[in-house]
Amino acid sequence: MSDWNTQIINEFRANGGRVGGNFEGAPMVLIHHTGRKSGKQTVTPTMYLPDDDDPDTIYVFASKAGAPTHPAWYYNLTAAGTAQVEVGTDTYTVGVTEISGADRDRIYSEQARRYPGFAEYEQKTAGIRTIPVLALKRS
Repeated sequence: MSDWNTQIINEFRANGGRVGGNFEGAPMVLIHHTGRKSGKQTVTPTMYLPDDDDPDTIYVFASKAGAPTHPAWYYNLTAAGTAQVEVGTDTYTVGVTEISGADRDRIYSEQARRYPGFAEYEQKTAGIRTIPVLALKRS
C-alpha cells in the first residue's frame, strides 16, 4: 500500500494536486498526520468533498475501501485534533472534527452520489461499522 500511496503522492505534487487513473478529475488531498502510537509522520492521499458554503472546510471519508475497520489515519486525526493538508499547491493546517448524525449522512450521501464507489464501500460495511466523515477546517 505504501508504494501505491507514494506513487499517488508523487503524481499529486508533480501535477499541482491532480492525479490520473482511478482518481482522474476527483478532488484529492494529502493529509499529513502523526501516528498516535508510533509517532511516525505519514502522508495519506484521499478524496475529499468541498463544503458548499465554507471554502475553508473540506470533508474526508474514512472508508478504507469498505474494509471492516477504520483506517489508521482516522484514529491519528481524531486523536490529534489537527493536521497539515496539501490541496492543490497549497499546504495549510486544519482543525479536525468528526461529523455525526443527519449531517454525516447528508455529506456521505452527497459523496456517494458524486462518486458511486463510496456507495459500494457503505454497502460493504453495512452492519459492521459506519464510515466516519471528518471535517477539515483551515485554521
